[in-house]
Amino acid sequence: MKGNDVILRTVSRIVVFIILTFGVELFLSGHNDPGGGFIGGLVLSSALVLLYVVYDIETVHEGVPLDFKKVAAFGAMLAVLSGTASAVLGKPFLSQTFGYFDLPIFGVTELATVTIFEAGVALTVIGTVETIILSISKDV
Repeated sequence: MKGNDVILRTVSRIVVFIILTFGVELFLSGHNDPGGGFIGGLVLSSALVLLYVVYDIETVHEGVPLDFKKVAAFGAMLAVLSGTASAVLGKPFLSQTFGYFDLPIFGVTELATVTIFEAGVALTVIGTVETIILSISKDV
């Protein structure tokens, strides 16, 4: 898009912020409520796809200089390692534990080891979706 799209760019900044906030909320609520790494990763990657539509790929890559294949590989490794960590400690594979911690801004917050697994899933989904989108855009 090379036209004068001031309104689209202005609105997309607000919408991307809302999408990112909602994606993080879905990710963090995953171990107690509907949500988690998969749907959180899809929502977070949709914010990047919106940026690709509004701006061009080179502009987005200047702001987000990531190799999404490496992001997907790191996420898969994180998910597998979080499962094997419990096996190394003598627990069944993918066992989880949790605790309540008094965090400065959030107050008393439950932190669970399943969040590490969910982070791996989210990174894998984000990396895979963005790699697919970028490879499709090269064909067009």
